[in-house]
Amino acid sequence: MDADGRQLLRLTSSATHSRSLSTAAVAPRRPSTAPTTISTNTSATSYNTSSSSASARLSQLNNHIPNKVSNISTALKYSTTATTTSDKMSAQAEHPTVLIPGPIEFDDAVLQAMSTPSESHVGMPFVHVFGDTLTQLRQLFITSSPDSQPLILSGSGTLGWDVVASNIIEPGDEVLVLHTGYFGDSFSDCLATYGAKPTQLGAPIGSRPSPQEIEDALKGKKYKAVTITHTDTSTGVLSDPKEVAEVVKRVSPETLVVVDGVCSVGCEEIRFDEWGLDVVLTASQKAVGVPAGLSIMMLSGRAIEAYKSRKVPPGSYYASLKNWLPIMQNYEAKKPSYFATPSPQLVRALNTSLTQILSVPLSQRFEEHKAASKKIKDAVTSFGLKQLASEERFQAHGMTAVWLPEGLTPADILPHTAKEGVVFAGGLHKQAATKYIRIGSMGVSVTNPALGHIDKAINALKTGLVAAGYQLP
Repeated sequence: MDADGRQLLRLTSSATHSRSLSTAAVAPRRPSTAPTTISTNTSATSYNTSSSSASARLSQLNNHIPNKVSNISTALKYSTTATTTSDKMSAQAEHPTVLIPGPIEFDDAVLQAMSTPSESHVGMPFVHVFGDTLTQLRQLFITSSPDSQPLILSGSGTLGWDVVASNIIEPGDEVLVLHTGYFGDSFSDCLATYGAKPTQLGAPIGSRPSPQEIEDALKGKKYKAVTITHTDTSTGVLSDPKEVAEVVKRVSPETLVVVDGVCSVGCEEIRFDEWGLDVVLTASQKAVGVPAGLSIMMLSGRAIEAYKSRKVPPGSYYASLKNWLPIMQNYEAKKPSYFATPSPQLVRALNTSLTQILSVPLSQRFEEHKAASKKIKDAVTSFGLKQLASEERFQAHGMTAVWLPEGLTPADILPHTAKEGVVFAGGLHKQAATKYIRIGSMGVSVTNPALGHIDKAINALKTGLVAAGYQLP
């Protein structure tokens, strides 16, 4: 174990013994109105995550375990003297401010919720938390249909692709993949791995397929499903699931609508029932605001029926809905159930984050993300730079992909932003990876302005450009 590891162990041990771990702090940034009181089995350790008791436990954050962050980005390899700052209003240990398109910065209360003792994953305290968290997801996705089903699985967002490709899609099924960047390619690869026949409908970098192009494709062939990357983090391009679903409903109503919302759920509007969506998949580490490790999904009744009518068994064991649907239904009904061990700590953190998210109207949260995004994008324009997303309607609100000045690469910029204590991401699109950088603006970095993360991002970008030799307008 290196010196940093030994120091972290000492800090963690000290913090663990200096406070009670019988509860997990829940700290909505505004008074919460979300009904999330959790009844627990009195014979077991009692955990209460009701919003009404949140303010009484805010003081626990002062004893929060320091969050050691290192090697966050390859950018930091260029500088061993990167400035780290301890943000005001945060109890976390000093660390670079991570403003990439995920993982994002996390709220103190979310991290505190993970600092709980070991517990049984089938014990009633955890079963109640898991069940309430599944119900919270219905509010986040805006679905009240009794036929829909939320899922929380241990895994990355990519696991959601596997669930779709191995359960809802069968070998030989035609799938139309709307391509707006790297993740359209990846979803296609996943579908093909399970025997599906994906057809990609592409667009130039920074754009997206038009409704007419989608309509023409649907008229030319029968597709089992259409997949949409809501925000493609490789390009910062925002798609319009509502618009696509309307086209599908009119032209090919039997076609399922599948949304990859890994970088959109929690910062972009999604109305599951109203828009007629069949699958939305996401992950914990982006706008949902929880450390990586949870694959989160919402399935419609139609999607579940498509799975049930399969002619062959699911192509995966771990991702099989045969195994997971009864587990999720039982947990939501507060009944202990077991297939594979979930992460109690991550689920508790998700419960805390969703309590915060749902403590204000979702429309307000979406507007806050739009405002923060606009502030960054306006600064980018003032610096004489352009975005990959060519039109405002194509621009995501949780991230910004910025073309660098001619002759500069991410390696010229990122070491300087790292010295300013800010971590940005390099390019990802295979056709232009060395020509742009990506800036994230999601979650607590947006909803808690006191942290100053958005201004910090703008200042770091400006400093990095100048240090790399760029002359500002």
